[in-house]
Amino acid sequence: MKTLLIILNIFFVSFLDKPEKDVPALSPRAVEQREKWSIETDNLDYPVSQLYLDSLRTLGAKIHHTSRWMNGATVEMDDESAEKVRELSFVTNVETTRDGSGPGNFWKPKRILEKESVRKIGPGDHRIYATSDQLNIYNLTPLHSAGFEGQGIVMAVCDGGFYNADTLSCFRQSELELGHFDFTDAPYDFYGSRGSHGTECLSTISGSLDNYKGAATKAQYYLMRSEEDDTESPKEMDNLVVALETADSLGVNVFSVSLGYLYFDNSEWDLVYKDDLDGRTTRASRAATIAARKGMLVCVAAGNEGDNSSWRWIGVPADADSILTVGAVNTDGHIGSFSSYGPSADGRVKPDVCAVGVYTTLIYPDGSIIQGNGTSFATPLLAGLAACLWSALPDENAMQIRERIIRSADRYDNPTDPQYGYGIPDAWKAYTMTPQNVEQVESEEDTRARKVIDGRRILIYRHGHIYNLAGQRVQ
Repeated sequence: MKTLLIILNIFFVSFLDKPEKDVPALSPRAVEQREKWSIETDNLDYPVSQLYLDSLRTLGAKIHHTSRWMNGATVEMDDESAEKVRELSFVTNVETTRDGSGPGNFWKPKRILEKESVRKIGPGDHRIYATSDQLNIYNLTPLHSAGFEGQGIVMAVCDGGFYNADTLSCFRQSELELGHFDFTDAPYDFYGSRGSHGTECLSTISGSLDNYKGAATKAQYYLMRSEEDDTESPKEMDNLVVALETADSLGVNVFSVSLGYLYFDNSEWDLVYKDDLDGRTTRASRAATIAARKGMLVCVAAGNEGDNSSWRWIGVPADADSILTVGAVNTDGHIGSFSSYGPSADGRVKPDVCAVGVYTTLIYPDGSIIQGNGTSFATPLLAGLAACLWSALPDENAMQIRERIIRSADRYDNPTDPQYGYGIPDAWKAYTMTPQNVEQVESEEDTRARKVIDGRRILIYRHGHIYNLAGQRVQ
């Protein structure tokens, strides 16, 4: 039996200013990181005006959530109240972000998932060990061997459903999960049976079994739900904005989101490539860029529209600047035909990099090992690489880590293919180079690598051992 939901109108109300400023909406960890990387507090860090919110409430508006970066609020109200809100002196715009055009059907397929599929694999299938392949393709195993598996890094995984993510022992919740947040209108439990996509994505980062290893199994993480089940509307993009802001407030280092937006239930809201995919138009893409400039490394799925004759490009917020947009390859490095095309509408290289999103090995909510297709699964794998690299280089900032990842990619010097971008990164290469890609890496012995010349070989010295550039210990 299908469950129906009555759809109420939702609006985003934009405010003129922030007349009262008290305390920035930043945790002690966030403040500490801002100071570490000399990121100044500015107007974006202060909450929206409570006086303005109270005024909306007196007119019958129900506040769903607020955005300090966009200086506005997502509210539920009828059209009569909306007209009164528009007349307020401090309101600059009232935009409908959800209406009754959706089917009100929990079983409506979501666009980001349309070309994604999973299959269970049996204990005799050799692919059960494919986690090695999907980590080795970007040379992450040497970083693991050197002891860097994401410790000290806080991640956020933002998605649409985390069924059983609180009970699967492979995630070691008591040790690693720091909390969860729901920015949707979903009436059911956060870890309930609606949706396993987020659980599968999380497994590529944090999953750990005898025959399975995620990309960053020692990173701590928050789980965030921003994707609505009942509709496809711009409100979901505003949910994502609030998720990014919350992650910033918590001091999250790496944010992984396997969601994307192109078309909506109301076709009037559909995005237009040349007008909307420039990284500066939609609130979600602007927020992803702000998050990057506030010190977070944001990883976003490119999308699964590569086979779509009417729209083959990336979606929102994959067009954002200063992030890592991730395409999908198989373990041989061949692009998945479904992986969305770049560039962004303003000509920037997109996707930025690629990871395994074709037959990615995952953990299903029942604990079984499966394989799935989609840039959704490539993205957390890449985010896990970033966490390990940042764990190894804790004094560098998000933009430096991003730069290392891009410069290490196999197509960095010739990013002409609109599905590959800069290509497949090399984690060990990223680790042993400088952000400017100069030849020598030099710093303290106990926290960095330095070059050793041995005949014609270039070796890396670390913690009393010597490794070659492939990350293999030779002495």
